[in-house]
Parts: sequence; structure tokens; C-alpha cells
Amino acid sequence: MAPAEASAARVAAAPRPAREVDGDRRTRRTDVLVAVATAVVSLGLFLGLPYLEALDPDGFGVPITTPAVGDPAWVVMASGFLVQSAALLAARQAPRAVLPVVAAVPVLVVVITSGGDLFGVSVLPVVVAVVLAGLRVPLARLWPSVVGAGALVAASTAGNWIEQNGALSGHSLADAVVGALPQGVTQAVGAVGIPLVVTLFVRSRREVRAARDAELEARTAEASAVVREQDARVDAAVSRERAAMARELHDIAAHHLSGIALMSAVIDRQIDTDPVAAHEGVRQVREQSTAVLEDLRRLVGLLRDDAPAERAVETVAGIVDLVERARYRSDVRLEVLPGEHPLADGVGPLAQLAAYRTAQEALANAALHAPGTVVTVMIDDRAPDHLELHVENTSTRDLSEQAGTGDAVPGSPAAGGNGLRGMRERAELVGARLRTGPTADGGWSVALDLGRQAAEVAP
Repeated sequence: MAPAEASAARVAAAPRPAREVDGDRRTRRTDVLVAVATAVVSLGLFLGLPYLEALDPDGFGVPITTPAVGDPAWVVMASGFLVQSAALLAARQAPRAVLPVVAAVPVLVVVITSGGDLFGVSVLPVVVAVVLAGLRVPLARLWPSVVGAGALVAASTAGNWIEQNGALSGHSLADAVVGALPQGVTQAVGAVGIPLVVTLFVRSRREVRAARDAELEARTAEASAVVREQDARVDAAVSRERAAMARELHDIAAHHLSGIALMSAVIDRQIDTDPVAAHEGVRQVREQSTAVLEDLRRLVGLLRDDAPAERAVETVAGIVDLVERARYRSDVRLEVLPGEHPLADGVGPLAQLAAYRTAQEALANAALHAPGTVVTVMIDDRAPDHLELHVENTSTRDLSEQAGTGDAVPGSPAAGGNGLRGMRERAELVGARLRTGPTADGGWSVALDLGRQAAEVAP
């Protein structure tokens, strides 16, 4: 067996979903119900109308002539109704073929025997076939079957009329056909044309309703997509705000608390040997603690809606005070290379805040991971298109022989990598360029290039 045939066989053998199986069963039950109902109604009319006429001879105006029950003509008529009803079972699979088949059965009945006055009952299955076909096939594809069915109904009706009225006696075939043609056309219009028009109207209503439902579903899906998009934007905004808050908290805590930890370790060693220096260290710890509390209070005030707090925006000029405070715990040197314009002129406030936080984080890292080294902070503002901030500490190898200066501070937390990540996030936020890494002599360097806004650069 070829691979394609084997794949098709596996697909055919695969179990079908229960929903599809139930749908097929309901469809088959509906088809059987339609066929049985058509047969019952047709046979019921065929059997019942003569009895109704016998009970009220004046009801129809003229006596009804019909074959007796059990006669060959009666059997042919009843068999024709059953064949027409049975053909309706295939109306779902082949509606265009079933319609002319159902209309052709009365023609065969007329050829075999005379249908009598109740021959018109044979158009009932034709009406049902027209309705089923009109609901399932577009008119552009159905019209040949409709025309054929109409012609067959007209032919069978005309043939029955000719036989019932003896039109061939004393008349030519052409005259008989001309006389029976109005009867046949009327029956064809009533059995095929009118049901088709009604069916097309019902189908158009269904299509309009389906289109309206589809449009409503599309609008609902579009509204849901808009809601999901808005939720995604809100989530993204919340994530950005959380990241910004995390950066602020890390910068505040890392700078101040690392200094407090270092000074506490020094005080612990000096409290017995150098009480004066220990008292000075305690004062510095108090200043650092007050500073971190003020920064945290400002940050919390910004986050609260009921009590907005005023917050001074840190700038490049504030790095000078930052260096002065850092000198209490390590050897920090500041070098400012000014240009012909005011310091940090043309650098936006958000970019200046990024520079301040970068210097703050770099000083905290140097004090925590390289205590006792010399830290140099350089602000180069000479270039017309950018400002450069450079923080560099010397190597700890020169301090390795000094007791305690080259070792990590006891009890200090391990580096978690959040400081460098916060620097990168701030640099990306303002479009700055950040460079970090070890120096040639074993130290560490942090460099930040901030672009100027051309419209704000002083002439």
C-alpha cells in the first residue's frame, strides 16, 4: 500500500468526535422523518379523500373517480407515492438529482395506468423535494433541476388530464396536448414555482440572519481583542512601573545601607582602640540613616495618591554632593572637566537622574566590593554633543597585605547583579551608552555617555 493510501486509511479508521457522530445521527433521523411524513400524508390523502367524498357527496361538486383499493391501478399509485418518499432520503446528499427523480415517478405512473382524480396527490413529494433542494443548493446551480422537474410535472399532469377526459377521442394528439397544456403548466407552477419562491425567501432570511450573527460575533471578537490589548498594555505599564520602583529602591538602599554596613564594621573595630573615631563613625551612620529615611519617604509619597510628596530631582550637579558624602567611608576623588556651557546643559532631567543614579550605584559597589581602594569620579562636559560620566576604582591587590582592607566586609550581602542591571535599564531608557568592566590594573570602571538635546544646548 502506498504511503498516501495508508495515511488515508488511517484517517478513515480514526475514531470521529462524539459531537460529529451525534450530528450525523440527528441528520439521518431528520431525513427519515421527512420521508416517512411525506409517505404518510400522501397515502393518507390517497386513502382518505374517497371516504370523505362518500360521506359528503356534494363537498367536491363532482364525484371523485379513483381506483378501488387493491386494484392494479391503486397499487401502482400507492407504490409511486412510496418510491417518491423513499427518494427523499437522498435529498441531502444529492438534491439536484433527487428533484427530477421525484418528479419523474408520476410520469411513469401515467404511462402504466390512469391516475384518476387523485393523481394530483403525487405533487406533494415534488413540493417537499423542491423545498429541500432550495434550502441546500444555490439557485444558480439548481435551476436545471427545477426546470426539468417543472417540465415533468406538467407532462404527467397533462397526460393524466388527457386520459381522464378522453381528449384523444375524435381529436389529434396535438389538439389534446394543447388542451391539456394549461392544466399542466398551472400544476407545474403550483408544485415547483411557488414552493421555490417561498423557499428562496426563507433562505434569504436565514442568510441575512446568519450574516448578522457573524457580524455580531466579529464585533464581539474585535471588542474582546481590544480589551485583551488594553489589558496587555496595562500589564506592560505596570511591569515598567514595577521595574522603575525596583530600580529606585535598589539605588536608595544599595548606596546608603552599604555605607552604613561598612561604617558599622569599622566602628566595631575602633570602639575600643579609637573612641573618638568611633564617635565620628556613629555620627556618619546617623547621617546615612537619616538620608535613606528621607529618600524612602519621598518615594512613598510619590506612590501615594492622598499625600503627594515633593521630590527634588537629582541632577549631574548633585554628583558633587554625592561624592562629598561618600568620602566619609572611602577615598573618593572628583574631577570635573567643564565646557564652554553650563554643566550638563542640554541633558534632559531624566538623563541627569540616570547619571546621578549610575554614580550613586558605582560608588556603593566600590565601597562594598573594593573597600580601601581609591575611587575617581570624572565628569567630562567638554564635548558639544554628549556628557561623559566615568567612575573607576583602583585594584585591591595593592591592599592585600593590609589587615582587613582587602577583605570583604564581614556580614555584607553578596552581590546579586541588580546594580548593573539597573544601570543598563536606566541607560536604555534615556538612550545613553553604558560601559562597565575591569580595568587593566585589576580595578573596575563604569562609563556613561549621555547625549544632549540639540535644541537645548547653549550657543
